[in-house]
Parts: sequence; C-alpha cells; structure tokens
Amino acid sequence: MKIIVFGLGNFGMSLAVSLTETGNEVIGIDSDMDKINLVKDKIAHAICMDSTNELAYSALPLKETDLVVVAIGENEGAAIITTAIVKKLSDVKLISRALSPIHDTVLTAMGVDNLVHPEKDTADRLTKQINFKTTLENYQLDNNFTISEVHAKADFVGKSVKQLDEINKYHLQLVTILRKRDRVNLIGKKSINKESLGIVKPETTIEKDDILVVFGSNKDISAYCDC
Repeated sequence: MKIIVFGLGNFGMSLAVSLTETGNEVIGIDSDMDKINLVKDKIAHAICMDSTNELAYSALPLKETDLVVVAIGENEGAAIITTAIVKKLSDVKLISRALSPIHDTVLTAMGVDNLVHPEKDTADRLTKQINFKTTLENYQLDNNFTISEVHAKADFVGKSVKQLDEINKYHLQLVTILRKRDRVNLIGKKSINKESLGIVKPETTIEKDDILVVFGSNKDISAYCDC
C-alpha cells in the first residue's frame, strides 16, 4: 500500500519504518528537518512541510494514496487542522492519533472513525492492523499465527455454524462470534458495544454485521480478508 504518515515523532517514525519494513511505500511528513534527516534513508520518501498549510498539499499524491495516518503528537491543534485538511481534500482512508478525550470528541465529530492512542497502541500493533487491511483487531500469538476479528461474509448470513463449510476452506478456526448491541448510558447517550456469544453452538446462526473471531495463520487470515 501507499501510505502517508504525518508527524515523525517517536510513534510516527516507528510506524513509518515498521510499515516500510513490511512492504509498504511510505511517505513521511514533518515540519522538523532534523526528523526528516533521521528517517529519509529508512522510508520511500521524507518531506519537510507544514501540514497545517493547505497550499502545501498540492505536492502530495493524496488521490493515489491508500491510507493517511495523522500521527502528530506534540501539537493538538496542528493534528486537528491536518486531519481537517486531509478530510477536505480527499476521501482517503484516515487514521488519526488522539491526544486527549476532547481530541477524541473533535475527531469523532469530524467523521474520523479510526482513532489511535499511542499510550495504548504500539506502532508494531498498528502496523499489523494496517497490513491485515479488513481485520478489526488482532492478537499476534507469534510471527506466524494470529487471532483476528473479521467481518462475516455476506454469504454466511442466515447459516448456522455447522453449515459454515466456507470458513473451513480458509483453514481458519472459529473461536467465537461478536454481536453488536445498542446500549444507552445513564445520561441517555447511545452507543454500540460488541458482545461475545461465548462458546458458539453448532446451531448458532450468523447474523448481518456479526464479527467472527478466528484463529489461523497470518497467510490464511489475509487470504480470507482479500476475498
């Protein structure tokens, strides 16, 4: 994939290098030339620019980019402005770093669904999530095997677990099913939570929007997601 990473601090630089090492073409952007010099030989392209200046974006290949990560961590205002400009100029998939609960709220209001919190999410974990593309969450057991959350395919809906011959052809083992439930908190705010069905029974029926928790090799999980 072609990925642009804005902000080359500790988290952004680690992410840019990790994504490059796993086969992606990464463009790293920062306003600090010292950071550009540190990473320029480790990723495909390193550009020194002010990401809060909309005019500077004319030189960036946003329309040909698969993913943008706003990893700015020292300036909450710059992170929000950068996110807003990217949203304005393109419909590229966007992951934005959130620095505080208020930042979370602002980004969510802007329509950014993919938020990352470096205090909780390491660059290595986010790299795995990006590389698995359509998986939701991953727990890496070792270099070869992973437990992943994946969307149930449309042709699974309405079938029971014992009828899921299709999942067997991907050499994946179903661990459990996560089902979305509406919740209302004490102040009346609605939210959607994922609830596990626990150990699924053979007669359990797959519903629309179900999330399957599967175990398998990284190669087989990627094959499932790419189909």
